[in-house]
Amino acid sequence: MYLRHIDNALMPLRCVFCGGRTVLPERSICTGCGAELSRIESPVAPASSPLERVVTPLAYEFPIDAAIKAYKFRRRLYYAAAFAEILRAACGDVPGDVDAVLPVPLHWRRQWWRGFNQAREIGRPVARFLEVPLIDTVGRRRATPSQSGLTSRERARNLRAAFVVRGRLPYRHVLIVDDVITTGTTVDELARTVRGAGVGKVSALAVARA
Repeated sequence: MYLRHIDNALMPLRCVFCGGRTVLPERSICTGCGAELSRIESPVAPASSPLERVVTPLAYEFPIDAAIKAYKFRRRLYYAAAFAEILRAACGDVPGDVDAVLPVPLHWRRQWWRGFNQAREIGRPVARFLEVPLIDTVGRRRATPSQSGLTSRERARNLRAAFVVRGRLPYRHVLIVDDVITTGTTVDELARTVRGAGVGKVSALAVARA
């Protein structure tokens, strides 16, 4: 804690939204900006869903929507720490028997072009917080077109059989992590793939829901 105070004095933390200096226990989001974020109740997973629970603490609207787009498409990686803070705070709504975290995989070509997997960058701190392993044996075998602008039916068709499990998944309850959930098609398809590999339960955690 003492070293953290020294580090904060030498390199002051700034709020990613307003640029103002933050003070402990604040980190990447100041108290004022945090209070203005649009918080929502997480949706109840329908009976037909392969998901046990879906946790999405924020609405996908300004400034979160702009921040997520800047993070993914303009490589503003400093938003990752702020999103991780939001997800860690939401972990109180995550089932207590989660024993592994799975960031939504990117196809290797998209990850090469983007330079990083946005879900992995925010999923890693969640795994550390929950003290569970981060799964890296699930991949995307098809370079699917972007989901943006597609209808629910088109999204489902686009993602059919898109994911593959390489090796074993010796877990009881896997938590999928992503930046935003729109129709839920991506996390649903990934959950089906993981459950097909023998995982008993799957839940999902994302920063925002559109």
